[in-house]
Amino acid sequence: MSENTSSHPKGLYVLYSTEMWERFNFYGMRALLSLFLVNALAFKQTDASILYGGFLGLSYLTTMAGGYISDRYLGNRNCILIGGFIMAIGQIFMFSSASTFEMDISLAQNLMWGGLFFLIIGNGFFKPNISSMVGQLYRKGDNRLDAAFTIFYMGINTGALLGMLICPFLGDVKVDGIRVLDAFKWGFLAAGTAMLIGTVSFYFLKNKFIVDPDGLPVGEKPFSNQKAISIDGETEKAEFSSKSIFTAVILFIILIFTFHYLFITEEPNIIKDWIYPVIYSSGLSLAFLIITDKTITNIERNRILVMYIISFFVIFFWASFEQAGSSLTFIADQQTDLHFLGIELPPSSVQNANSFFIILLAFPFSWLWIWLNKRGLEPNSPAKQAIGLLLLSMGYFIIASQIKDLGNNKLGVIWLIVMYLFHTMGELCLSPIGLSLVSKLAPKRFSSLLMGVWFLANAAGYALAGTLGALLPPAEAVVGQMNFPSFLGFEIHNLYEFFMLFVTLTGIAAIILYMLAIGPLKRMMHGIR
Repeated sequence: MSENTSSHPKGLYVLYSTEMWERFNFYGMRALLSLFLVNALAFKQTDASILYGGFLGLSYLTTMAGGYISDRYLGNRNCILIGGFIMAIGQIFMFSSASTFEMDISLAQNLMWGGLFFLIIGNGFFKPNISSMVGQLYRKGDNRLDAAFTIFYMGINTGALLGMLICPFLGDVKVDGIRVLDAFKWGFLAAGTAMLIGTVSFYFLKNKFIVDPDGLPVGEKPFSNQKAISIDGETEKAEFSSKSIFTAVILFIILIFTFHYLFITEEPNIIKDWIYPVIYSSGLSLAFLIITDKTITNIERNRILVMYIISFFVIFFWASFEQAGSSLTFIADQQTDLHFLGIELPPSSVQNANSFFIILLAFPFSWLWIWLNKRGLEPNSPAKQAIGLLLLSMGYFIIASQIKDLGNNKLGVIWLIVMYLFHTMGELCLSPIGLSLVSKLAPKRFSSLLMGVWFLANAAGYALAGTLGALLPPAEAVVGQMNFPSFLGFEIHNLYEFFMLFVTLTGIAAIILYMLAIGPLKRMMHGIR
């Protein structure tokens, strides 16, 4: 049977649209969350940043459980449907919170916690399963896979663009310079509606289009219910010993308490003191458990270790990138002139420049990799991710240079937009390439579980983002008259020093990862690029 290798299967575009509506839901709500916490629910900025990081981190921590349940019991398709409906319920809670805070702020806060809980659980079911299904639409080694994940990634950002355009337009409203707090609920309602549209559409389209190259259903049932050896000779079923599972659980508990005592400060915060340690410990203990599987060959072990090494560096990327929804939103709200092309932008919408640039640049980047590949010049996947870290560092350096001598003047919003342009180029080098790399390197029996590990690295980055976002110095900070936030013993006195922190973190990570990419990691991938 001949196979068209120039076009992509229709199932890719079904997954594209499903992910688009889900990201509309997630990013639309995310754009409003920090401002809603501070302005409607009376949170301090530092607490809102920590909660924001904890929410994002837990949203990706639960992908571990979602991947496991899918692989073992329910399959990708059922998990996507369950996750979609649970997230829609979460947005109903957020809508209720934003509808009641003026009457009963305590009730509104409890409804908010309930909404975040449902969103976290729903995302855990949804996220790893839809991403892993993309790779299953193609045969092993198909050279269209990097391009497919870039197209899929554009679906993510089409949804994000729509969500961060419509939800702030409805929910982040100012009249005569005064924020209309009652409007937040309409943003959350729009997010929930999008989630329902995506879930129902997937239900009706999945059977016809979500199939592999041989026309067989993808994600219909878990691998563990299939035969032990696949037709290509790859073992389908993992074999974790009782000793490995027990050791991983003990390691998990020890790491939680270790991180807890490392992070504890004079101001207790349950998210920072306990949730963040759980997120970091989960990734490390799961990584240990997978590598102890008895069926792993030496080549598979090397490839999995490559994933682990890259995942470590990805933490620094997302810790810096995800300032968008917390510290950078507060900067846009308080210290930025938001007039652009004759209109005044809602503060929560500035981060939407990232989604706009993704859509603008996704296909050019996809074509760039193909063009370089044909000429033998394409960097391998780890090197692409190192370039992504470097571009992120450059974005922060540009805005740090602009803010250095600004004094009491406000930052022009154009510089935030320029920063997001560099961040977007970095993201296109790192995130879709990482998703593709997991599909290339992961043994089939671990496809969703190792996708969960990848998202756990994201989760750790988001948790670190909350910690770093809380270092944002107050807008009216005066040296000598207040206590400043500090990181590794260095005080952060102003925005310039705040931005240079991210320049340094991501710049050093980029250099180290690139050196590894052209050396040991290249060998350990055993021919996979």
